[in-house]
Amino acid sequence: MDIKRLFDSIGLNGTRWQWRILRWQRQWQQARQGQASLPEALSVSRLLLLANLLLFSVMVLRGAALGQGMNALLRPTTELLVLSGGQWWPLVLDQGQWWRCLTYAFTHGGLLHLGFNMMVLYQVGPQLEREIGSAGFILLYLLTAVTATAAGLLWHPLVVVVGASGALFGLIGFSISYFHRCGGPMAHAQRDFMLRWAIFAFIFGLLVGADNAAHLGGACSGALLGFGYPIRLQRRRQLAGPLNLLAGLAGLALLASLVLLVASWF
Repeated sequence: MDIKRLFDSIGLNGTRWQWRILRWQRQWQQARQGQASLPEALSVSRLLLLANLLLFSVMVLRGAALGQGMNALLRPTTELLVLSGGQWWPLVLDQGQWWRCLTYAFTHGGLLHLGFNMMVLYQVGPQLEREIGSAGFILLYLLTAVTATAAGLLWHPLVVVVGASGALFGLIGFSISYFHRCGGPMAHAQRDFMLRWAIFAFIFGLLVGADNAAHLGGACSGALLGFGYPIRLQRRRQLAGPLNLLAGLAGLALLASLVLLVASWF
C-alpha cells in the first residue's frame, strides 16, 4: 500500500505520515527486542492513564444513574467502589472474583484521588518506560499491583481498597534500586528524583488516610525487582523473548480482568 498517496488523497501530508509510520514500525521492532519502549502514542504508561480515566468516568456515570449525583465524582460510596472493581477480599476468596486483584488499581475514590495518582503516573511512568522498555514496564506495573493488594490481605482483609498507588509505589521502589545500581550522576539524579516522589507520596498518603499496606507492598516488591532487572543491553536482548511472553500474559490477564468486571455489571 502506498502510504504517501493514501494520506495525500485525504488532504494530509503524505510524506510526513510515511516517515512517521516507518518510525513507529522501527520503534515497535526495537521494543520487541527489548531495546526501547513503544512509540509515545502507544506507550503503556499513556494507555494505563487513559484506562484509569475511562473507568473513573464510567463509575461517575453509573453513580449518577443510581442517584448519587456529585458524590460519585468527589466521594463515591463503598458500594459503588466495589461495583466498579474495587478490591474486597471476601468477594475474591468466597466468590472467586480474582479479577479484582487487578481492577482495583483502576478504580479511584474520587476526583482528588484519581488526580494525584494520575499526576504521579504521568511524571514517573514515561521516564521509566523509556529506560526499561514497554514489556518490562507493563510487567512491573501489574506485578506490583498484585503484591500491593496481597499486602492488604495480610494487613486489613475486610477493608475495601481502590487506587493505583500500590503499583505507583512499585514503580518508584523499582526506580530507586534500579538507578542506584546503574551508577553515575545521571542515574543517581533519577534515583533521587524518585526518592523525592516517594517521600511526597507517603506524606500525602498519611494526610488523606491512604492504604499504607498497599504502598509498602508495592514499594518493596518494586525495589526487589529493581535489584534483579538487567541493566546491560546485551543481557536484555537475551531475555527479550521470555520478557515479552510474560508481558503478553500480564496484558492478557489485565484485559480478561477488565472484561470480567464489565460482565459483572450484567
